[in-house]
Amino acid sequence: MTIFHAGPVFAMGAVPDSGNMWVQFVPFAIVLAIFYFIILLPMKRKQQKVQTFLDSLKVNDRVVTTGGIYGQITKLGDQTVQVQVADKVRIEVARAAIGGYQGQDPVQEPVGESASSSSSR
Repeated sequence: MTIFHAGPVFAMGAVPDSGNMWVQFVPFAIVLAIFYFIILLPMKRKQQKVQTFLDSLKVNDRVVTTGGIYGQITKLGDQTVQVQVADKVRIEVARAAIGGYQGQDPVQEPVGESASSSSSR
């Protein structure tokens, strides 16, 4: 004995005898368009904003990492950034770990926070 019969589910997608076959693709196209404009496009814009920020970093910028370390950039590499966190204390972190400028809203989400927790601030 089966618990679920798939016949009615497949019947909903069937084209009526007098209908056009392309009509069944209209709801699918609408769902794809909504998915693109609500989810994918904002993600793409956010990624472009973060990449522009990371490309514009320069020496002497006062930054905060996504892990919460504050400091001043002393050296830039292709993939890494050297940050002075205290007198004679310098650490090297990945360029992608720089979350924003000190005293400004973060460009990237801090480590361990999700999008839902940042929207409730």
